[in-house]
Amino acid sequence: MFLSRMQKGEFAFKKTKEVEELYQAGDSTDGLFLDLPERIGNMMPPSTLVGESTAQRTKKEIIACLLDNNVGKIGVYGMGGIGKTTVMKEVNNFLLNESNRSESVIWVTVSKEFDLIKLQNDIASRLKLELPKFEDEIIRAAKLYTALKDRRYVLILDDLWETFALEKVGIPEPTPANGCKIVLTTRYLDVCLGMGCKDIKLELLSEEEARELFLHKMEYDVFNTPNLKAIAEEVLQKCARLPLAIVTIAGSFKRLTHNYEWRDALEQLRTSLKGFDSIEKQVHEVLKFSYERLKEEKLKQCLLHCALYPEDHKIYKEHLIEELIDEGIIERMKSRQAEFDRGYSMLSKLENACLLESCFLFGEIEKHNVELKYVKMHDLVRDMVLQVASPEFMVEGHLGLEDFSDEGKWRQNLVKASLMYNKISRIPSNVSPMCPNLSTLLLQANESLNNVPDSLFEHLHGLKVLDLSYTGIISLPNSVYSLENLNILSLRGCWNLRHVSSLAKLTTLRKLDLGSTNILEVPDGLEMLVNLTYLNLEAWYIKIMPLGILPKLSHLQYLRFSCQVTVKGEEMERLKKLENVWVRFDDLYEFCTFIRSFEKRQLASYQIHVGQSEEDVLRDIQDVGKGVILKECNLGQLESSIFEARLVLPEDVQSLEIVDCDDLTSLCDLPSLKHVRELKEIYLSSCKGKEHVLSSSVTDSLQTLEILRLRRLDNLRGLFRKERAASARVPPNTFSCLKKIDIQICPNIKKLLPPGLLLHLRNLEEIIVNECNQLEEIIGEASDEFEEEEIEEEGMDTTKITLPNLRRLILGDLPELKTICSSSKVIVCDSLETIQISNCRKLKRLPLSLPRPRNGQLSPPPSLKEIEAHDKEWWESLEWDCPDTKDALQPFIHKRAYTMPYSPYMTYHYVRSMEEDPNACTIC
Repeated sequence: MFLSRMQKGEFAFKKTKEVEELYQAGDSTDGLFLDLPERIGNMMPPSTLVGESTAQRTKKEIIACLLDNNVGKIGVYGMGGIGKTTVMKEVNNFLLNESNRSESVIWVTVSKEFDLIKLQNDIASRLKLELPKFEDEIIRAAKLYTALKDRRYVLILDDLWETFALEKVGIPEPTPANGCKIVLTTRYLDVCLGMGCKDIKLELLSEEEARELFLHKMEYDVFNTPNLKAIAEEVLQKCARLPLAIVTIAGSFKRLTHNYEWRDALEQLRTSLKGFDSIEKQVHEVLKFSYERLKEEKLKQCLLHCALYPEDHKIYKEHLIEELIDEGIIERMKSRQAEFDRGYSMLSKLENACLLESCFLFGEIEKHNVELKYVKMHDLVRDMVLQVASPEFMVEGHLGLEDFSDEGKWRQNLVKASLMYNKISRIPSNVSPMCPNLSTLLLQANESLNNVPDSLFEHLHGLKVLDLSYTGIISLPNSVYSLENLNILSLRGCWNLRHVSSLAKLTTLRKLDLGSTNILEVPDGLEMLVNLTYLNLEAWYIKIMPLGILPKLSHLQYLRFSCQVTVKGEEMERLKKLENVWVRFDDLYEFCTFIRSFEKRQLASYQIHVGQSEEDVLRDIQDVGKGVILKECNLGQLESSIFEARLVLPEDVQSLEIVDCDDLTSLCDLPSLKHVRELKEIYLSSCKGKEHVLSSSVTDSLQTLEILRLRRLDNLRGLFRKERAASARVPPNTFSCLKKIDIQICPNIKKLLPPGLLLHLRNLEEIIVNECNQLEEIIGEASDEFEEEEIEEEGMDTTKITLPNLRRLILGDLPELKTICSSSKVIVCDSLETIQISNCRKLKRLPLSLPRPRNGQLSPPPSLKEIEAHDKEWWESLEWDCPDTKDALQPFIHKRAYTMPYSPYMTYHYVRSMEEDPNACTIC
C-alpha cells in the first residue's frame, strides 16, 4: 500500500468534506453526481530486467521514493544506453498494475531539443485534452494546470536534457497534500539537481549481470561452447557492462555459426575500439561495429533512412516501407505485396540486431500481445548513424526551426536533407541551394509553411523525392513542375492547396499523393505520367475523373479516390497491375464488370463503394483491408435478371456493408455470398425490407465472421429465418469466430439470439443492443421440438449458457426487455469486464453464474472491472437467484454510474470505500 492508514483517514476526511461542499452548493432534490477523474495510463510492452540486477534494485529504489510522502520529484540519471527507460517502463507498469497510488500515470518522452509547446501538447494528449493551437504559452499553461490540479498523478519525463520551470508548462508542483509525483530520466546529475529532485543513479551492470544479459540475448550458452569461451569473454569485456552495448553486440554475434567467424568479428571489434578510453566513445564504436557488421547494404540504407526522422520519433512501419520503396532502397519487384514483404523482413532483421526497436503509440493498445506497428531508434544509435552519414545528410527535425535562412548547411555534396516536424513558416526568396547531388528533400509537417519560393528548386535538378505533406502551402512553385528527375511528389494533407498546375513535364513521376488536399479538379497533364505506380486523389472537392486518363496509367498498382468520384468498370479493368484500390462505381453493373476482370488475380486491399456517395452515412466500420459498400442498390432486381448482370462479390471480401437497399429481405437473397470465404464483418443499415439477416442455407461465409452490426432495420424480426428441414439446422461452425454483436434502432425485433446459435458463440466478446423498442429477450427459449432436439443432441447443459470470452454486455433504451435469458437458466461468463445497463426498467434479473471458491462465498468474475447501472432504483429492485450475488457485484458499481440523493448513509459508504481503496467509489 502506498498510503498509510493515517493518510487514508486524511484522504477520506478530505473527500467527505468535498461531498458536503458539493451538497451545500447544489440542489439536493436533483441528486448528487460524483465524477472523479478517470484513471489514465498505458501499459508498456515488457522489457527484460535480468535477475536481481542493478536495474531491479534501481526500480525498487524509485518505488520506495514514490511511497515516501515527503519526496515529490525523483531524478534517475546515468549514461546513455544504461537502461533508464527500461527501468521506468517497469515502474510505469507497476503503477498501473499493482498500485492504487495514482489516478493517472502520464509518460512523456522529452528528448534533446526541449520544446515547451510540444511538452504541453504531449501531456495534454495523455489526458485526452486538446490545447488551443494559437494561444500563447501562458494561456496554454493555465488550461493544462486546471486539468492537472485536481488529479493525483505520476508524471514520467523520459530523456530530459535541460531544466525547466514547471509553472511555465502548467505542471502543478508536487506536494504531500496533492500526492502527485514527477519522475524524470536524464544523463546528467545537474538536471536532477536543477529540477529539485531526489537523485538516483543507475550504475553499470556488474560483471555477473552483464554475463547474464549477454547469454539471454545470445539464446545459448556460448561460454560453455568449445573453442568460443575465450572469444566470448573478450567480446563481453568490450561491451563495458553497458546494457545497450551488450544487446547490440549479442545481436551481431548470435548470427555467427563458425569459430573463424567469431575470431574475425572479434578482430574487427578490437580494431574499431583501439585508442578509445572513455566508455561513451567505446559505446559509439560498438554501435558502429554492429552497423558495419550488417551483411546487406540495403539494411544499412534502411537504418540511414530511419535517422532522417527526429530523435525518439515513432515511425509507422507501413509508411516507412512505403518510403523505402520510394527511395529505391527496396527494389521494384513483381508486386507491391512482395515489396512490403521485403520491407517487413528488413525491419525484422534490424530489430533482431537491436538497432531498431518495435513500439506503439500511446492509446493504441491495451494488451501486450497486440502487434507493434511502429519502430523507433535509440538516440545513441541515431547519433552513430548520422555520424556515418555525414556530410551527405543534413537532419534538423523537431528542432523548432522557424526559418530557412542558414545557407551554410546546404553543402554541394549533400544527398539527403530532412527538416521535417519543425515550425518553418517562411523560406526567403533569395534561398537557392547549390546542391546538384540532392536527391531527397523532406519538409513535411511544417504546418506554418504556406509559401515556397521558386528559387528553392532552381538548382535542385537531381531531386527525386520531394515531401511537402502536412504543410500549409497554398500553391506549388513553378520550378517544381520542371523537376524532370522527380520520382516522388507527396502533398498529402496540404489543406490550403486548391490547385495544381500541369504535371505534363514530370514524366518520371512514379508516385503522386494528393490525398486530403482541397484541390478542386484533377490536375492537367495527368495522362502524361505513364510511369505512375501510385496515385492518391482522395481530395474531397474533386467530383469528376475525366474519361480516358486511367487507361493510360497502365502501371498503376495503388489507386485512391474519395467516394465523391465515380469510375467506369471498363476503364478500371484495363489496369491489370492494380493491387490497392479505393474507388466508387455508379452501379452494380460497373462494379461487377471490374470484379470479373480479375479472374484468378486478387487485390491486396480495397475499399469499393457502389451506388450513391457515402458522405451522409455515419459508419463505425472496423478498418479491414478488403471491403465492399453497397448503397441504394437494387439488389433484388439485379439478382433476378440475366446471368451477366448478377452481383459478383470478391471471394476474399472481409467487410460487407449494405445501406439503404430496401428490396433485400435477407442476405440469403445474395447467392454470391455463398462463395465468400474471408468475411469478417457485416454491417447492415437502413434496409427497410430486411426481415432476417440470414438463414442456415448461407453458412460457409459465416465461419470467419467476427463482427455483426445492424442499424435502423425497421422490419427486422430476427437474425435467422426459420427453416424446418433437418438439413437446415445451424451447422457447427456458424458464427464460431463471432466476437461482436452490435444492434441499434431495430424497433420490431423481439428475440435476439436463438438458443441453437449459442452452441457456436464460444468466441463472442461483446453484446451491444440499444434502442430496440420491442425487444423482450436477449437469449430466446427453444420455441419448438426442433430446437430442443438440436440442443440435446449437442449435449448442452440446459441450465447454463456458457459464453467463455464475453467481455462486455451493453444494453440501453430497451423499454420492453424482460429477460436476458429464461428464469431457468444462468449465464457463465468468467471473462466479463464491463456491464452497462440503462433504461431497461422491465428487466428484473441479472442471471450471472458466479464462481464459488473453497471458502464457500460467491466471487465476481476475476476480470470484472465495472458495472454501470444508470438507475439506482432499478438496481435496488433487481431479483437475484442467490442473495450473495448482489453483494459480490456491489463493489464494481462505477463511480459515475448513477445519481442519487445525498444522505449520511451515502457519505458513510463512500468514505469507507475510499479508506479501503482511494480510487474506488461504491455508492450503493
